[in-house]
Amino acid sequence: MIHDLKPYPAYKDSGVPWLGEVPEHWEVKRTDHVMLVRKSLIQPQELRDKLVCHFSIPNVQKFGTGASESGDSIDSAKIRLFESTLLVSRLNPRMGTITFAKPDPDLMTVCSTEFVPLVPRSCLGHFANYAFRAEPIRLELNSRVDSATKSHQRVSPRDIEKLDLAWPPIPEQSAIIHYLDYIDQRIRHYIRTKQKLIKLLEEQKKAIIHQAVTRGLDPNVRLKPSGVEWLGDVPEHWEVTKLHRITDPRRPVMYGIVLPGPSVDDGVFIVKGGNCEPGRLRAECLSRTTFDIEGKYARSRLNKDDIVYAIRGSIGAAELVPIELVGANLTQDAARIAPCAGILPKWLLYFVQSKAFFSKLDAGAVGATIRGINIRDLKRADVIVPPTSEQFVIAEHLEAENERFAFVIGRAHREISLLREYRTRLIADVVTGKLDVREAAANLPEETEVMETFDDSLAEDGLENGEIEDEQAGKIEDEVLV
Repeated sequence: MIHDLKPYPAYKDSGVPWLGEVPEHWEVKRTDHVMLVRKSLIQPQELRDKLVCHFSIPNVQKFGTGASESGDSIDSAKIRLFESTLLVSRLNPRMGTITFAKPDPDLMTVCSTEFVPLVPRSCLGHFANYAFRAEPIRLELNSRVDSATKSHQRVSPRDIEKLDLAWPPIPEQSAIIHYLDYIDQRIRHYIRTKQKLIKLLEEQKKAIIHQAVTRGLDPNVRLKPSGVEWLGDVPEHWEVTKLHRITDPRRPVMYGIVLPGPSVDDGVFIVKGGNCEPGRLRAECLSRTTFDIEGKYARSRLNKDDIVYAIRGSIGAAELVPIELVGANLTQDAARIAPCAGILPKWLLYFVQSKAFFSKLDAGAVGATIRGINIRDLKRADVIVPPTSEQFVIAEHLEAENERFAFVIGRAHREISLLREYRTRLIADVVTGKLDVREAAANLPEETEVMETFDDSLAEDGLENGEIEDEQAGKIEDEVLV
């Protein structure tokens, strides 16, 4: 079905350099000629004591829609929505924060003033939604940003309102919507299946780690009561102790710099809680603090094969310090665990990553907005220690298991990325008239299955432009879209 798509029989010059040629029968019009810009401002005091449906930038980015909020928590002017409206964010247009918003029937509905509200007049809102999400349109708007900082680039509302786009006839817009909705649902269904697989594999990996670090690899080993409720019975030749007793006494468990200040170009690398996540403990991911600030915290500097453990924010994440980060320091969001002689760093890393160890600490975590682990609780956390030779065998076994899981999980993530990239290309080609879907849409069923919602961000999945492997993408497309 997908491979039968062909270009339109005839094209014309759109007269818009970045748009190029468009189907001969499509009309090139400014957005505000087919959509009405409707801005009905409402002040925060008018929202007091009300429950509202709020299409904020974070809500749309996270949920794709609005969310119920107390009007008392809103402290800036909003735009009130009275009818179905396309919301196009002028903030960081490359991200494509866009949604077709329908007012809540029971709640006053408002949106951020960062959105340009466009009410369909002589077009279909869902087609406009697809069009503004298309990569060529996002890139064109991004080329017009007038802000200096990369994180808060804004395009003028006028650039969105006056943007020239190619508009097919209404019946054809309807066919395009039908086709893209159908394909999108099939892709989402496939992605959801892969996400479930990834979740199951992650849980299985955690179970294997837990079994290995609390019972060892011998299923017939003699057990003894550990005396610790959450540990239960443990191998009788293993020692039950506290974490601080198996760390280097000269380098105790501790957190680091309380106020590192803004990142500087030439300074000392600092490890935050989020850097303890897999793949994040790399120089290019770290901030730096000044030598003067870091010099007061020499006691928390890092050595090779120290363990950094997130104690605020991403609590429970842990990684080994690589040689290139020797001499780096910590913030108060991460703790250093320096294994003493006789303790294999890799084995201890697996132990502190185990779900039992994390669950006990997580139960004592405090904080409503940002949860945190008390450093004293971390120091006194219970640990069961096998002989050094057995630590080595366990670590080697878990390394092999990790590689096996990483291969399967990585392949699933890559397949998801390929499908997202394919969907992005397909939407762009269809809404700009590169591919004709009229016949394909006519042969689709009238109603498509409604899929349950899940985490399927349209953001890139770590792939650079042009990194898609077309042969592999084609195989996945065949599997999903036949």
